Amino acid sequence: SGLYQCSVKIKADVISQVKHQLNEVLDKALTDSKQNTDGKGNSNSRHNLEQGKVFVARCSLLDELFEISHIRTIYHMFIAALFLFALSTLAVDYIDQGRLVLDVDLFLYAFGQLSTVIWAWGLMFGYTLLGPYHVVRVWGRLYHSCQKRTRVTAGTALILFAAQLSMLGIFPVYVVLRYQLPPASRFIIILEQIRFVMKSYSFIRETVPVVLRNTAQKGELLRYPSFHSYLYFLFCPTLIYREVYPRNSYIRWNYVGKNFLKILGSVFYLYFILVRLCIPVFMNKSSQAFSTRTLILALFHATFPGMLILMLGFYAFLHCWLNAFAEMLRFADRMFYKDWWNSTSFTNYYRTWNIVVHDWLYYYGYRDLLGLLGQKFRSMATLSVFALSALVHEYVFTLGFGFFYPVMFCTFAGIGVVFNFTLNDKRKSPAWNVIMWTCLFIGQGVHVCLYCLEWYAQIHCPRTGTSFWELVTPRSWTCSYQ
Repeated sequence: SGLYQCSVKIKADVISQVKHQLNEVLDKALTDSKQNTDGKGNSNSRHNLEQGKVFVARCSLLDELFEISHIRTIYHMFIAALFLFALSTLAVDYIDQGRLVLDVDLFLYAFGQLSTVIWAWGLMFGYTLLGPYHVVRVWGRLYHSCQKRTRVTAGTALILFAAQLSMLGIFPVYVVLRYQLPPASRFIIILEQIRFVMKSYSFIRETVPVVLRNTAQKGELLRYPSFHSYLYFLFCPTLIYREVYPRNSYIRWNYVGKNFLKILGSVFYLYFILVRLCIPVFMNKSSQAFSTRTLILALFHATFPGMLILMLGFYAFLHCWLNAFAEMLRFADRMFYKDWWNSTSFTNYYRTWNIVVHDWLYYYGYRDLLGLLGQKFRSMATLSVFALSALVHEYVFTLGFGFFYPVMFCTFAGIGVVFNFTLNDKRKSPAWNVIMWTCLFIGQGVHVCLYCLEWYAQIHCPRTGTSFWELVTPRSWTCSYQ
């Protein structure tokens, strides 16, 4: 019987590996532009640029990996670490304060003014739901029914641009600054602002060419995407608009509940990391004068919690959050990420870390720029996408934390670009995977270290003026804690 069980296990492992390899081959065939060559070897670039993302029914990679007991054990180790964090925090509170009560003041502060967040989000969602859809629909009818098409298109574009700028540009920033929201509430508003911008842009970008190509016959109505499909798109976990997506036949509500419980557990995990590994260290650093020694020690203190925060953010959002909404909406394509942890190059890491955002940047940034500039300007298109990503990341962190410290911009637009071109797909040795992880540890340490130092510097040395240079100069460079 033991031999039989062993053979069954081997067969199951082989089937799992084959299935994974087939998924990789299928994904490559569906997402990469097929290179059609003529007799001279020149690629058919127009055909390549017309290829769009194809959605197929598939599971998330971690859901497949967690079926393997060895991988599930690693997951259990992280849960055990969470319990140890909780026990150590309770023990310290009991020794220092004589109580066994979990202090949630940090939660209450970070997620404060939720009522403001809710009504601001409601206004942004209401505009995104009604504004772009109806503006483009009215434009489509006028475009095919009047003679002055150029004027109609230009006027509609100006109206839509003004509406987008007002409701999805200025309004969220006004709410964040006017009501002085705490950090977590700020991040909710700003991230939703960016999501609505990307969603509405995708809808416009995918719908306008269809309206231009489709001319209604006499006596027929112009075919236009249904309002239901657009509403579904605003909630489904993708940034690429399609009128129809592959759907599952039923909803596993227990799977949805488990994912939301895991998100809650991840939030508590983040809380314990901050309370046990970050706040005590950087509160002590704030009493010391800024120096090279202080910076180096703080950097190495921040590498481990920084990496934990990165993996928590990946697991809580890209796996649990997106899968929960995908399950509730019966959205069948669950490839929100690939095996980025096996990357031997940063080029592959950028492609596989966040498929949802990568697809949007690839199809609407990189490929559209190649369509405008030509295939010779691949490097320029790549640099433009990196610049856009760097600016958006810096925008999020500047408004989220309430101060300007261009760490994100420098790491994305500077170091990220260098790594993309040097640590590229030619690096295949497993040693490069070690190098990639080392760079990730250091990079996350830099982010956590510098932002934490600046956070406490802003508290201990508040600004006394509103001049431009005072607003853009980090306080941690000049703050004296003595």
